Amino acid sequence: MATRSFKQALSLRWRRIWLPRWRRRSLFVVGGIFVGLAAVAMTFMADAAQSAFFQAQKTWPYLPLLVTPTGFAALAWVTSRYFDGAQGSGIPQVIAARQLTDMGAKQKLVSPKLAVAKMFLLTAGLLCGASAGREGPTVQIGASVMFFLGRFAPHRQPGLLLAGAAAGVAAAFNAPLAGIVFGIEEMSRSFELRTSGLVLGTVIVAGLTSLAVLGDYTYFGRSNETLALGAHWFSIPVVGVVCGLAGGGFSRVVIAFAFGLPGKAGRVIKRHPVLFAATCGIIVAICGIMTGGAAFGTSAEQAKAILAGEEVTGLFGPLKLIATMVTTMSGVPGGIFSPSLSVGAGLATLLQGLLGIPIGPLAIMCMAAYLAAVLQAPITAFVIVTEMTGNHALIFPVMICAVIASFVSKAICKEGIYHALAHQLLLKSHSERNMT
Repeated sequence: MATRSFKQALSLRWRRIWLPRWRRRSLFVVGGIFVGLAAVAMTFMADAAQSAFFQAQKTWPYLPLLVTPTGFAALAWVTSRYFDGAQGSGIPQVIAARQLTDMGAKQKLVSPKLAVAKMFLLTAGLLCGASAGREGPTVQIGASVMFFLGRFAPHRQPGLLLAGAAAGVAAAFNAPLAGIVFGIEEMSRSFELRTSGLVLGTVIVAGLTSLAVLGDYTYFGRSNETLALGAHWFSIPVVGVVCGLAGGGFSRVVIAFAFGLPGKAGRVIKRHPVLFAATCGIIVAICGIMTGGAAFGTSAEQAKAILAGEEVTGLFGPLKLIATMVTTMSGVPGGIFSPSLSVGAGLATLLQGLLGIPIGPLAIMCMAAYLAAVLQAPITAFVIVTEMTGNHALIFPVMICAVIASFVSKAICKEGIYHALAHQLLLKSHSERNMT
């Protein structure tokens, strides 16, 4: 009798406690697999789109003057009309969704519909020359996958969204540490002990899924460059200040346009968003043509060339910054991670003549510093750059550059770009709820 009672108690405990617990944990594993597969699909789609555009642009050098503004206008109209919430990077949407409690409001920012739309809209953007990356969109797609799975564990929604976002970065960059740090520093801005294990598990599964398909690689190749102790270290504050000013200025301009310019200019842009997107497309086309096509797309190949010591046009850095800025302002779906790293590498070519140090270590420092200034997340920036270049010899110079740049950026722009844009989305959501 006692044995039967013990078995019944054990069975009851299994059904009420252990089974639901393992069911919830399995969601993170399944979600990690789907996020990894989505990141792989995005990689193939984005690379194919960029290749097609560059091939066409090589044959007809001035074709972007027609294709890019037309494509921007069409994408702005389609996105706002049918896929509102898919604009831009997608990371602000995930940050805002984590803070919302209403499930209907969350679904306007992260959902399977937006995930699928984001993949095709980003591909279309790269096909017409947008200066955008796939990493931010992969974060929104990852969060959308986990949001969908969250219907099986509604009370774990914030943790699921965080896990999806972190897994998206890890799978997109083949940088698991960067994914974890991004989740802590940028997405949650705190260390959540209760969900840390599940986030780590999702990142591992997503990373392994991507690794199984694409193989082991570093985004910008491997670098063993070092910075000699002594006079070369005096370049570190210069890099931090210059990149901090550039990244802070970028964020401030984008945020100003997102919240709406004052006066007549702001009213015109608000009334004619499609025309504004076409204007942005013209600017991107001009920047691309002036750089021989280098400013289109992610410009990852140009960044790799700079790291390898190859020469690029001196105007690449500033023009890539402008192209990325106006692409972001236009509302065309696309991320700023990869383009920002390319801008940093481009700025290094301008600073080399002044500082007189090898381009390899200088480019790595500038990449981390500029990204840190844009995001105002120095830990995420130097971890990402370190993993993407495979260079650990420069870890201390890169860390110092990132911290200085983030500090300088805050003097120009009070809040990092993702959190400022997330704040705007929250204001919009609250306004819509009050109207209803």
